[in-house]
Amino acid sequence: MGWHRAGSNIAYYANGLKRGEKKCSYYTHTFTYEYMYENDTVYFAYCYPYTYTDLQDDLNKVSNDLVKSTFVKRSLLCETLAGNKCEFLTITSKQNPENMAKRKGVVITARVHPGESVGSWMMKGALDFLTDPNNLEAELLRQHFVFKVVPMLNPDGVINGNYRCSLAGCDLNRRWKQPSKVLHPTIYHTK
Repeated sequence: MGWHRAGSNIAYYANGLKRGEKKCSYYTHTFTYEYMYENDTVYFAYCYPYTYTDLQDDLNKVSNDLVKSTFVKRSLLCETLAGNKCEFLTITSKQNPENMAKRKGVVITARVHPGESVGSWMMKGALDFLTDPNNLEAELLRQHFVFKVVPMLNPDGVINGNYRCSLAGCDLNRRWKQPSKVLHPTIYHTK
């Protein structure tokens, strides 16, 4: 059947338990799910998953499109610790090449925390918009800006099912100040 929304009596609320010096509340998430089939396998997720394979499929669609490939360049940023590709896209119009040096750059990144699959869905929406050859607003943006897009900064974490850390056990979002070329290659090369 694939991923779909299900359940009833869904609630998320402060449960009255306090934590820390500031006495912040703990929260409880509850829901009811009725299993429809005996011996069925059911997985629960707070958001639809978005995998590394999903990203590769989406990037292949963009780079294999004859029209989009005229204003989108797909490049390798670096390889991860596990040898996976961390790619980036350069999106800009090839029209008016004389003003290319005057165009401001816009950097967009996502998925530094692998468990935040909503970031990949946001990125997919941004890429769908920016690479839409029939959208006049997107074309106007491409004519005035150069977009550098790194859609998945932590592919190893996504592939291995980590929530917050990389394959090295690091929160990559805390490595921007002094990233290691060896341990934090995607952050190092993005910076």
